[in-house]
Amino acid sequence: MIELPEENGSLTPYQPNREPRGFTADNTPFRSRSVLAAAPVLGDPLAPNEPFGPPLGPPPPQALDWEATLAVRQELWAHGFTVAEALDTAHRGAGLDWATAAELIRRTGAAAAAAGGRVAAGVWTDQLDPFTPHSREAVVAAYEEQLDVVNEAGAQPIIQASAALAGAVHSPEEYAEVYARLLDRCAVPAVVHWLLPEWVPGHAGYWGHQDPAAATDAFLAVLADNAGKVDGVKVAPLSADAEIALRRRLPEGIRFYTGDYDTYADLIAGDEQGFSDALSPVFTPIAPLAAEAFRALDGGDTEAFRKQLGQAHELSQHLFQGPGRSTLFFKTGLVFLGWLAGRTDHFRMVWAEHGARSVPHLATAYRLADQLGLFPDPELAAHRITAFLDLSGIPQKGSRR
Repeated sequence: MIELPEENGSLTPYQPNREPRGFTADNTPFRSRSVLAAAPVLGDPLAPNEPFGPPLGPPPPQALDWEATLAVRQELWAHGFTVAEALDTAHRGAGLDWATAAELIRRTGAAAAAAGGRVAAGVWTDQLDPFTPHSREAVVAAYEEQLDVVNEAGAQPIIQASAALAGAVHSPEEYAEVYARLLDRCAVPAVVHWLLPEWVPGHAGYWGHQDPAAATDAFLAVLADNAGKVDGVKVAPLSADAEIALRRRLPEGIRFYTGDYDTYADLIAGDEQGFSDALSPVFTPIAPLAAEAFRALDGGDTEAFRKQLGQAHELSQHLFQGPGRSTLFFKTGLVFLGWLAGRTDHFRMVWAEHGARSVPHLATAYRLADQLGLFPDPELAAHRITAFLDLSGIPQKGSRR
């Protein structure tokens, strides 16, 4: 019996699972949907990874534990997911500099080739000083440098919106020219990724318009002009209704990749007019369970798909809880559960983000994941959560302080 802490300060006895659920790994890609699972990274526990850098200075580059980081990706490939690499889930722009992100893309691309897996990777402009204005050509050159790395790694490009680009170009025509140039350079059709100003204020005026409706029209025009070079789009944050409305306006053959963590099962299942594909970290902690759901969908059983993913709804809600529709610290729970599952030997994170969630939050994540049977070795998970609680000042019966 484990004494799990609650948010109200109480302790609740919990009896861990005794047997694993027995998921069967199948690395065959899903047929009915394209599913890109964003994966976190782990910091090197032997490196001097400062949380926010020395006083009055920029944060130093963060060193990764490459073996542990790639182990997370191997788990996703083993269940048929495409790994979405070098996005915010991998601390892109929040501890990971471009040089390390480039190495991450290269290593993941090589590992994917060896494992027969698929990978998509972020293309951005984070080589550039975010506090300095840049010319259009400088921004495009930054995009192209990253795009060349992604192409060489055998990854699908995910072209992310850039505040640097928003500061360098202003008309819809200029945006159209830049994106046509970038899409021409992609080795395979790309995903166009647009975070709205609600999440990134520096994206105000993107696509050449301050008005959201006009910006959306300009965005759709760029997609229509480059339809053969665009696999899909991700636009966030959007309500479920707004996502469906935009999805129905996309040019034929272009996917909408949902990043929703609340109603994602319904959005992916779709309706009589279409469905969403997925680009999200929500599948990373539930990969075996989610894979079974997508196999059911591949077989035409939409209700089984909904029911299977519905089991994980409470865990997903818990991991992604926070202000607004997202939180900066969802990655902590992802890495913590990966450690409990035995995929990694530690849960040290970039910028010390392993300390970004409370002990009760992580204890609840353990309980929900254990109840779903997500741990291949429940005894190991119970041992590790017990050790974590002891170290956190919540002694368990029989432990020595």
